[in-house]
Amino acid sequence: MSFLSVYWNKYKGLFITSVCFVVAEAVFDLLQPRFMAMMIDNGVGSYDPGYVIRMGLVMVGVVCLSAGCGIVRNVVSSTVSQKVGAEMRQDMFVKIQKISVSDAEGFDGGSLVTRLTNDQTQLTFFINSLMRNVAKAPITVVGSVVMSLTLNMRVGAIVLGVVAFAMFTILLSMKLTYPVFAKVQAALDKLNTTVREYLMGIRLVKAFGRQISEARRFAAANDDLVRINTKAARILGVFGPFTGLAVHLGIAMILIAGSRWVGKGDMKVGEVVAFISYMSQLMFSFFMTSNILNIFVRARASYNRIREVMDLSDAEDLGEGDRYEPIRKDASAVVFENVTFTYPLSTGDSAISGVSFRLERGQTFGIIGPTGSGKSTLTSLLLRFYRMDTGSIQLFGEDIGDMTPKRLREHVAIVPQTPMLFSGTIRENILWGNPGATDDEILGAAKDAQALEFIEAAENGFDTWIGQGGVNFSGGQKQRLSIARALVSKPDVLILDDCTSALDSLTEAKVLSAVRARSENLACVLISQRISTVRKTDNILVLNHGAVAGCGSHDALVKGCEVYRDTCKSQIGEGDY
Repeated sequence: MSFLSVYWNKYKGLFITSVCFVVAEAVFDLLQPRFMAMMIDNGVGSYDPGYVIRMGLVMVGVVCLSAGCGIVRNVVSSTVSQKVGAEMRQDMFVKIQKISVSDAEGFDGGSLVTRLTNDQTQLTFFINSLMRNVAKAPITVVGSVVMSLTLNMRVGAIVLGVVAFAMFTILLSMKLTYPVFAKVQAALDKLNTTVREYLMGIRLVKAFGRQISEARRFAAANDDLVRINTKAARILGVFGPFTGLAVHLGIAMILIAGSRWVGKGDMKVGEVVAFISYMSQLMFSFFMTSNILNIFVRARASYNRIREVMDLSDAEDLGEGDRYEPIRKDASAVVFENVTFTYPLSTGDSAISGVSFRLERGQTFGIIGPTGSGKSTLTSLLLRFYRMDTGSIQLFGEDIGDMTPKRLREHVAIVPQTPMLFSGTIRENILWGNPGATDDEILGAAKDAQALEFIEAAENGFDTWIGQGGVNFSGGQKQRLSIARALVSKPDVLILDDCTSALDSLTEAKVLSAVRARSENLACVLISQRISTVRKTDNILVLNHGAVAGCGSHDALVKGCEVYRDTCKSQIGEGDY
């Protein structure tokens, strides 16, 4: 079932109401030329002022009724389309939150932004146009033909021929422009992705002096968008005038034929005027129909792109309102058993293969290995960002596959390699880990993360504003705020994923000491490439090319694990490790 059916079921009453008023407005408009013909032929032609006045009053009344219907139609259609647009944006954003990480990574970041904004706007605009004009245009076209045929069959045939030619032109234009507008949205994706990548890497671009190169890359994406948009505009520009040409030729034919028939007494002057009025209404309806179909072509392309996202399977339940469920106290904190995983669409070897280890409550557990050995992959699997290929992972005696994502992650906190802060105050960013934390808990988390000193030194303390991405803080300060955010959540398992790389040795030692002292029941995982970070942990897992090279204490690994021993030599040098 299409995601639009949800909005139809919710707003179909208002939609039908709008269409009813559109139909009434179209009927009133179609009556005007007939009344005008009657006024001219029966009133003006017969020199009957009273009849002219009566018909004039009738026409004024019909105009007022038509205007009233138009006002109601516009108000209802605008209200409904904006509500649907707002709900569609909200539903799509929630959907993006529910899909799996691998599915989200299948889209460029710029593409998801375009689908959430530009594509949604196209659909909203189409819904508004649909409610305002979709019924009026065909009713006006059909009604004009019917009224013309009832007035005069010969002139009605001319009108019918004009309608047939115009509709053929409109449908051909629609067929040619649809694939072009699909390419327009793809080009817009590329442009947005280019801008997004530049803004995210602006410091790197400036550091390497690549501004001119980036400007060229943007110009290429911009030129592609202009080229495709121009192609679509040319198609519309070629076919559009043909519709107007057909209508004006029809008017000319009616005037030529009408002048002869009026002279012979086969036709009245008022009927000629009515036919001209119907042709004017037809021309307006053709332009309206052409615009609606062009909007439909754009909206159809946008609809397909939005549906690609909305049709993805939900990988996560946001779990709003779920109760906190306690964990077992007598089970191991984390257990990996023969876990193997390969990233989706990967053409290489498995990221990790046959990994097994056990982490007990109250222990600190180090994970070390060279770049690309699979250290961060383990945390992604534990947090169920990805599904493992084989094996099992247990958290406090429960298989993580049987736990809701919310329940799983309320017991696990992670500080990622790259610290991510959000626009807002320092307090708001720390509370992001636990919205219900007290001031004392915030203060304690900042103190243990060694962030309290620079927070208090700031002019507004915890109310100091953080720019987008933490641009007004150093790398070390951002890492410490990220650690404070994790600590305030009071997790049962804390993962520090190489998050102290920007800290000096003394500050790092203070942070790790405070983490160990927070709770004897806290299980802490330290992921690092530095021996100094993991050597004091209870156990150390050594990874190499995604496989376990060794597991044990520092002293045991120095004696029995060649990979670990070589790492010690490269970082510390020969001697006593």
